Amino acid sequence: MLIYELNRDECREVLGRSNLGRLACARFDQPYVVPIHFSFDSDRNCVYAFSTIGQKILWMRDNPRVCLEVEEIRDRDHWMTVLAIGRYEEIQQNPDEAEARRRAEQMFLQRREWWLPAAGKVEGHVHPEVVLYRIQIERLTGRRTTREPD
Repeated sequence: MLIYELNRDECREVLGRSNLGRLACARFDQPYVVPIHFSFDSDRNCVYAFSTIGQKILWMRDNPRVCLEVEEIRDRDHWMTVLAIGRYEEIQQNPDEAEARRRAEQMFLQRREWWLPAAGKVEGHVHPEVVLYRIQIERLTGRRTTREPD
């Protein structure tokens, strides 16, 4: 098996094909990883997502340094993984952020059932407030693997 480093453009291609990843954040030296649906904005070098307020939002408000992991796995010998390391930023409902909100909403509409699972009902919980956010990408890294040629 050979493992290759992906260049920046290859990492961006993987992000562009994907809409599901694992978001990692940390608070008080405790890591937390959760799956999220997202939309990659190659022009703005960020990913957009939204969520009701819960643990990940509270933790990212305390520590905005986050990482998004995306993978494509065909089998154990053929896979790609990309890490987008960056900063969590909430997109507020004010005139200064109106363009960013429009852009994120346009990108969400390109996904079927874009509001799920973030806006899904959680048994026994009421989450009236939805947070629209972006992860401003500061660094990309990735790898792919393939079987060695005979």
